Amino acid sequence: MQAASEPIQELKLVGICKRFPGILACDNVSLEVKRGEVLALVGENGAGKSTLMNILAGLYQPDSGTISLNGEAVHFKTPNAAFAHGIGMVHQNFMLVPNLTVVENVALGSKNLHRFMNLDLNGARRRIKEISEHHELPVNPDAYIWQLSVGEQQRVELVKTLCFGAQLLILDEPTSALTPQETDDLLARLKRMTAELSIIFISHKLNEVKALSDRVTILRHGAVVFNGTTADHTPAELAALMTGHEVTLPRNESHDQSTEVILSVKALRARGDRGNLALDGLDLELRAGEVLGLAGVSGNGQRELADVLAGLRPVESGTIHFQGKNLTNHSPRRMIEAGLGYIPEDRHHEGIVPSFSVQDNLVLKDYASPKFSFSCFLKLGEIERNAESLRECFDIRCSSTSVATGSLSGGNIQKVILAREIARCPKALVAVYPTRGVDMGAQEFIHTQLLARRKEGVGVLLISEELEEIMNLSDRIAVIYKGRILKVLPAAIATREQLGLLMAGVVNE
Repeated sequence: MQAASEPIQELKLVGICKRFPGILACDNVSLEVKRGEVLALVGENGAGKSTLMNILAGLYQPDSGTISLNGEAVHFKTPNAAFAHGIGMVHQNFMLVPNLTVVENVALGSKNLHRFMNLDLNGARRRIKEISEHHELPVNPDAYIWQLSVGEQQRVELVKTLCFGAQLLILDEPTSALTPQETDDLLARLKRMTAELSIIFISHKLNEVKALSDRVTILRHGAVVFNGTTADHTPAELAALMTGHEVTLPRNESHDQSTEVILSVKALRARGDRGNLALDGLDLELRAGEVLGLAGVSGNGQRELADVLAGLRPVESGTIHFQGKNLTNHSPRRMIEAGLGYIPEDRHHEGIVPSFSVQDNLVLKDYASPKFSFSCFLKLGEIERNAESLRECFDIRCSSTSVATGSLSGGNIQKVILAREIARCPKALVAVYPTRGVDMGAQEFIHTQLLARRKEGVGVLLISEELEEIMNLSDRIAVIYKGRILKVLPAAIATREQLGLLMAGVVNE
């Protein structure tokens, strides 16, 4: 793939419409981006943002409307055609082959790096080095994708797209998988990159929209409801325009002290995907009826702890006791049967089966129960009624519960997972980045649901890199560093500065 021969000075979309069965995803949408400008595209999950950008990237074809570059009409029938004109997109759900290395993924996607039916890995490696050094985006070319954290995979996607010569960069939730520190670094780099290219920035984090963008376009139900200068509006005003109402994130105000320990982890040791000791003698106690926030910089053992608790990763030493029973190294099925709910970090690959319907995903853990099956036959009517009930209770926005779950927006996929886990009435719930990449309206709903479970006596382990989320919801906050819990603080007295020092490994007694 080669960069466009003529620099992109101006992009215009006029009257774009796109329909899917039962849904008008884009309703007469118009916007424009000029060279060196950052346009923020915001809206609730399902508002049509990704559909619109998929049209611009050549993945979808519009039903009507026009796209023009530098005043000339263009039509992208494939992503290759869009790339040939200098338009590249970094998707929220990564377009990477997990079993290949970084350099193989880059070479695979570039026509210029194919030689005599072989991949030009040396050429790809040189290109990766040039781009990563020029834009200060460090990646390991020889690492396998499956070995990388979600944040590292995000960086690979960005480098890959730049390697293909993008002049107009579409970023779909680029910071959803990053730590606060990584986010600040990325925003600073993106700001510098506007000297060379234009950016369309899709994000639900309105503070980032304010920090990075020059202008903002807001979609609601597939139509443009606002188009203007970002600096003229506060995050609260933008949120109200997105949702149609004022958004207030709930807080845990009671901080009642429960004494019943429901989940106890002692001296836990477990290895990461690369063979490193990711958990090194970790101790943790979760009480019934509390939200225990786990704060830490990405890569300090959060992912491995969640995997171990869900039965997905073996324990090398140490113990896990749940409701007084030793469940160390038990299978995922045993953990499910014991009453442990689990909202995974990777909603697309671990939380759902994308090709399965919403109905099927909602009973993934209970399809064999008498409620949903008889002998070897599924009770399809009961499964459908269950899905319709949960769809209404959890505001899952889809044309039908029979559609493929992978076709839903990220926030609605998260609601499917949340509905399935809560409907099972767990005794404890491990929630890993539960609001990553979802809009403020969905955040408000998810936070309300987690606090409701707390009131019902459920112990909630909240793993998040959003300090505001942890401080708003938690009764106690545990800080993880290099596979150990450094300190556990009452949320009522914890400060951002104190937590920040602990996350950096600084302990002040």
